[in-house]
Amino acid sequence: MIPIRDHNPSDKRPYVTWALLAANVVIFALYLPLFSDDFALMHFFYDWGMLPARLSAGQGYETLISHQFLHGDLFHLGANMLFLWIFGDNMEEVWGHWKFLGFYLLCGLAAAGLQYATEPGSTIPMVGASGAIAGVLGGYFLFYPRARVDMFLFLIVIFRIIPVPAWLVLGSWFVLQLLGGIGGAIEGDGVAYWAHAGGFVAGVLFCLPLWLRLGGRSFWEKCHGTPPHEEARYRFVKTSVPAAGKKKGVRFNPWRR
Repeated sequence: MIPIRDHNPSDKRPYVTWALLAANVVIFALYLPLFSDDFALMHFFYDWGMLPARLSAGQGYETLISHQFLHGDLFHLGANMLFLWIFGDNMEEVWGHWKFLGFYLLCGLAAAGLQYATEPGSTIPMVGASGAIAGVLGGYFLFYPRARVDMFLFLIVIFRIIPVPAWLVLGSWFVLQLLGGIGGAIEGDGVAYWAHAGGFVAGVLFCLPLWLRLGGRSFWEKCHGTPPHEEARYRFVKTSVPAAGKKKGVRFNPWRR
């Protein structure tokens, strides 16, 4: 199942979220030619990725920021940008533009810190915006636990769009990161599970004072954990492409609000 959108439109334009999306895509495009040379690519990641062993030696502190804008492949980039696109606008609306940028970067630093703490001598560079985006997910989990998130379900020939509450989507994701970290799968599959978990927890903790100032539990009670405005409504649209096993069908447009 893959999240494709939420039913929680923001009332303000998310300029910082758009800028972060653009920065990640442009930076990836700039070093894309290096993918044809494995040695050059690895050297680049060693220079600009977060290398725990180098931090332990008192070097490379700038990589605590630079690694947040690098990605290992197109799928890595696409998955991170999808989550930022879905959940970033609402958190930017909660924080305001510049505070959201600080929140985002701090979550990335916290994520890198936990990953470093688990393996301070590792010589494997960590790259990706996943830790910072995990913080965005943690903040969203706190503010809008019952907001609906549309999940795309595909099982061989079965395709469905299923609305699921945010607490279930994001809570399940967080549990999977914990299980991955505890299982010691970091070295095996190249996923920094502890960075994801650390970023998520940091996002909750950084948002907690703001949530309390907005009323805490009463903030939830006002809107029952759903968005404090009318939810987005998505429409089914006709298509000339027949559904499997039928002469005519209705196709769901996943991007129309």
